[in-house]
Amino acid sequence: MLILVSYDVSTLEAAGRKRLRRVAKVCQNYGQRVQKSVFECKVDPATLEILEDALLKEIDLDEDNLRIYRLTEPLTRNVKEFGKFRATDFDAPLIL
Repeated sequence: MLILVSYDVSTLEAAGRKRLRRVAKVCQNYGQRVQKSVFECKVDPATLEILEDALLKEIDLDEDNLRIYRLTEPLTRNVKEFGKFRATDFDAPLIL
């Protein structure tokens, strides 16, 4: 399944800036950044639980915001891209 992870971490203090880097690092382990605080991740249900648990360990529920959206199939009908960024299709052949 394809999910979208979006977060907003309070960076007013040094601890928040560290949290922001840790949250981004967790997301990078599971998907690709599509905007500064937005990641697309292709995961199975078990991996989604692991990702969610890892993110919840990093954020401060009193100061930060985390949203996880499941994108429904077919993606070509539900996801439109505009602008210069193009997401990597990991199911297509990779040409180096």
